[in-house]
Formats: sequence, C-alpha cells, structure tokens
Amino acid sequence: MAENKKAGGGGKAKSGGGGGGGGAAGGGAQKKKKDAGFAFKFKNVMDAPNERAGQEKPRMLARYEEKVRPTLAKEFGYGNNMQIPKIEKITLNIGLGEALKVPKLLEQAFEALGNITGQRPVVTRARKSIATFKLREGQKIGCMVTLRGSRMWEFFDRFITVALPRTRDFRGISKKGFDGRGNYTLGVKELLIFPEVDIDKLEKVPGMNISIQTSAKSDDEGRALLSHLGMPFRQA
Repeated sequence: MAENKKAGGGGKAKSGGGGGGGGAAGGGAQKKKKDAGFAFKFKNVMDAPNERAGQEKPRMLARYEEKVRPTLAKEFGYGNNMQIPKIEKITLNIGLGEALKVPKLLEQAFEALGNITGQRPVVTRARKSIATFKLREGQKIGCMVTLRGSRMWEFFDRFITVALPRTRDFRGISKKGFDGRGNYTLGVKELLIFPEVDIDKLEKVPGMNISIQTSAKSDDEGRALLSHLGMPFRQA
C-alpha cells in the first residue's frame, strides 16, 4: 500500500510539472506582435510589384539625367559625375497631437498618407513622456513614409506639377527651408491639395511636413538642383 501511494504521488507530481510546462509554452505563444500600424489594405500598394524592371523610367528621373545633370555640371564645374547632386530620399511626416484624445484621426491620416505615396506608412510614437502635454512614452502621435527610387521620383513629379498648383493663393514656396547642407523642408497646411485624398473620409484635415534630402554639399547646390527640376521657388 505504501509503495502504491508513493507511485501515485510521483505520478501526480510529474503530470503537474508537464502541465506547468504547457502553460509556459502557451504563455510564450501569446506574446504581442510588433505593432505594424492599422489594418488598411491600400490597393495601389498591394498591386504594385516589388521589382519595377521593364517599366518606363519616371518622367522626372529622365529629365534629371538628360537635362539637369549636364546643366549642373556646367554651372558648378564638377570634374566627376559622382559630384553632381541628386535627390536621395523624400520623407513625409504627419504629426497629430489630437490623436491622443481622438484615435480615429490617426487612422484617417494613416490611410490618407498611404494613398498619397503608394507605400504603407509607419506609425510614429512618443520618445519620452511630457507631463505638460499629458503625453506618455510610446503613445501613437503620428505616421511617416520614406520614399526612395521610382516612387520618390513619381511623388516629386506629382507634387510640383499637380499638388502645389492646387494650393490656395499659391505664389511659390520659400527659399528659406534649406538646412545649410542642401536639404530642403517645407510644410503643407492641408492634405486636400493631393487629389488622392477623399475629404469625406476625414473628420479633420491634417497638415504634413515634407523633407527632401539631397547629396548637395551646400544650399546653393541644393537650390540649383531643385530649381532645375521645376520646384517653384518664390521670387524675392
């Protein structure tokens, strides 16, 4: 009888340990996945192929290679073609402090930015807590997209030929947006200048910051690059 009791006790202990292991495994499987934004399916993003081989070269890129590069080389006297400045990337950023109280606004801006760029945005979060603004570290406060390659040139083309002329009382953009190293930043007050945005889906029309990063070493080179590409700077 004593041997049977010991055997029974041992069996219970083993089975309990196995249950504990299963619980631990279950807990590991239930870890939260990394937040990738909102569950929107952008048609123009889903249909776009990863490789654009065989497609036509963007119009603005062709203009840069055929007209702008030779003009810049002659204007600044570059001895090497690699010295000629070019656009490296364009970053679009929407910041929404109101999203802390109305999360729906961030979802709407997320969808609008994806439709404008043809690329899925990334949700940005607060880096530190600020009690004055009732902001906690890690809270969602905006979204952004970084464009390179063909999408960058296509967006730049649409921006200066379609979006900017739709701006109310547009008289050109300021020349003061350069940072001293050839990069240019400007702000857009309303996303409605982009025809891809549907006003009926927005409760509040957000603004956007656009940063154009170039390989120019000075503001004069960066300004010349953008001017030859068709950027409508305001005449002083």
